[in-house]
Amino acid sequence: MYENLVPRFLSYVKTETRSNPESTMTPSTPTQVEFAKVLMKELTEIGMSEVSYNEANGFVTATLPANTDKEGVRSMGFIAHMDTADFNAVNVNPQIIENYDGKSDIPLDKEGKYVLAPKDFPNMTNYEGHTLITTDGSTLLGSDDKSGIAEIMTAMEILIKDDSIKHGKIRVAFGPDEEIGTGADKFDAEGFGVDFAYTMDGGPEGELHFETFSAAQANITIHGKNVHPGSAKDKMINALQVAIKFHNELPADECPEKTEGYEGFYHLMALEGNEEEAKMSYIIRDHDREKFEARKAVITDIQTKLNANFDQERIVIDMYDQYYNMRDVIEKDMSIIELAKDAMNAIGVTPKVEPVRGGTDGSKISMMGIPTPNIFAGAENMHGRFEFVSVQTMEKATQVIVEIARLNAEQA
Repeated sequence: MYENLVPRFLSYVKTETRSNPESTMTPSTPTQVEFAKVLMKELTEIGMSEVSYNEANGFVTATLPANTDKEGVRSMGFIAHMDTADFNAVNVNPQIIENYDGKSDIPLDKEGKYVLAPKDFPNMTNYEGHTLITTDGSTLLGSDDKSGIAEIMTAMEILIKDDSIKHGKIRVAFGPDEEIGTGADKFDAEGFGVDFAYTMDGGPEGELHFETFSAAQANITIHGKNVHPGSAKDKMINALQVAIKFHNELPADECPEKTEGYEGFYHLMALEGNEEEAKMSYIIRDHDREKFEARKAVITDIQTKLNANFDQERIVIDMYDQYYNMRDVIEKDMSIIELAKDAMNAIGVTPKVEPVRGGTDGSKISMMGIPTPNIFAGAENMHGRFEFVSVQTMEKATQVIVEIARLNAEQA
């Protein structure tokens, strides 16, 4: 049933599709366009219909028509992203570790410089008896989110080959630039035309997310006044010192490294400059919408407070919202969460419903009118050389897709 899953995945990860935050194109890199063409060809070959590429938004979409006449079966979608994160993604060389014992170190490179070790990554102990796919230490793997693409593609292939599994209309979408936060901005929700969807973009087995952060970014420019330090008294305004004062006004413990669960944070991503001008970039996160808005107000209050000390506006802030907690949409009809839980339970997977300390394409797509929670795809240690995925977990994720499709028709 899953004979094409691993070969498909290995082929995908060897194709470089890293996104570029500096680009103004959609997709942000030409390699994603080329990969989209590969996926279109494969979708056509397995028997999907209405296979198309939208040049305006970079999404590949396709349809699996319903094979049941039963009334009231809702249409659904499955979505994954084509791009990989900001880490070397050229010449990905996957390694396959059969029947992992759950306790041994796995050397990634021939020199032994990089080692996947349970003492550093305790999650490895969950994979005794599994077949793991790792990197060779020089790149990321790209399981985020090519596992999701491979699982969706394989699930569609299974449904096409086995007409005894009854299902409603299913749409699939493979999109660009999720890792740089812009991929879903141009998603054609109306054209996708489903009642609900799932992104296959989670981590370990059982993950089911319908709560994400609400997110904003604040880009801060500080205009200083530089004079010779020997005669600077009461004259110099050191932009870097002002930046330090700004940061120190924020709650010291409300940062990513000191928060967990539903706790929000301010995260200083970048600080650069000199006495004359400094630039800072923050991301602001919270699950609670009121607390999220309050966090943004803290940023502007600090700006007002510090600017009052100067002869002119020295601190300028460009702050904008990035996405919102999809819970606000999904909690209005939790049936799609129960459907996913039922599917997982039916195949022996324990659902792990927990908030995402981040966002997914589903965050934005949900706000566009298609409730879109997130389901596990298997990736562990994402975005770096220590990334790995279990073949058995990818098989379970594929099985979940098939079971969701079956139960959606059965329960209608």
